[in-house]
Amino acid sequence: MALDDRKLDVLRAIVEDYVATQEPVGSRALVERHSLGVSPATVRNDMAVLEEEGYIRQPHTSAGRVPTDRGYRLFVDRLSKVKPLSPAERRAIERFLVGAVDLDDVVHRAVRLLAQLTRQVAVVQYPSLARSSVRHLELVPVSTTRLLIVMITDTGRVEQRIVELPEPTSVEDVENLTRALNEKLVGSKLVDTPPLVAELAEQANLNQPAMNALAVVLLETLVERHEERITIAGTANLARFHTPLDLAGSLRPVLEALEEEVILLKLFDQVKAGSAIVRIGDENEVADLRTTSVVSTGYGPGSTVVGGLGVLGPTRMDYPANIATVRAVARYVGDLLTQH
Repeated sequence: MALDDRKLDVLRAIVEDYVATQEPVGSRALVERHSLGVSPATVRNDMAVLEEEGYIRQPHTSAGRVPTDRGYRLFVDRLSKVKPLSPAERRAIERFLVGAVDLDDVVHRAVRLLAQLTRQVAVVQYPSLARSSVRHLELVPVSTTRLLIVMITDTGRVEQRIVELPEPTSVEDVENLTRALNEKLVGSKLVDTPPLVAELAEQANLNQPAMNALAVVLLETLVERHEERITIAGTANLARFHTPLDLAGSLRPVLEALEEEVILLKLFDQVKAGSAIVRIGDENEVADLRTTSVVSTGYGPGSTVVGGLGVLGPTRMDYPANIATVRAVARYVGDLLTQH
């Protein structure tokens, strides 16, 4: 059954009041707080229809109702207008992020900022190596038989590995190897580099024993092991919502899920730049997160997505504000990566 505009307005009012007050919402309160233009009896009838259709429920025998996951979903899809951030909020985000000195600083500032602005758990994925390109490679001699290889990606990640060489290697050979690696690999996506590294290993003008040792390290540690990293902040915010209505009882499964990096990475499986994905309650793939909602988006230079960020909290969250904040922080982080 399709809901008419009036019933949608009643649902919107219930969601907004419940998010604001944390209390089940009654028909009398709706009529007093919102200009619905109808009598309390009509609102009660509309609430009965909404309850019958599964959009709201009565948690106790009191007169109040609370939204269900289905109600929140309709609110997000049909009713919520993304709240524009105020100029002050935009300036605060920009000031906080612009002072970052390197990628680690950008990520840590972003996750703290998200947690502070939304008062939810914030999660930020470091730029994925799998989605990154090589910006520069440097070989630093540590001794005649040991090199430090430093790789900088276009997303600002810096990866360092020690390479043990089979025999002493001259400074001139190291310089030749550095030049050859940069000529061959700079600008390439990491996922596309294995055949290029293999070509270098067959290049006659290079010190082959040293190149072979470098190739092994490049393929095993920089290319094949796409190390994904996640950082998290604001877990204590969950305690503010620890009521049976908000997180369906125990916080433990949620907290345990937040400690699993593999689970957190799933939050960013399908993110795109510029738009937010909202998963509400049972829509979450991970069973332990089905008492929560997750708002996530992708970020990166331009329209390229190199990682994801988002917030997690009870289904009773301020969706319009959280969607706006998540998208704004993602946009600023993407701009910073472009500048760096």
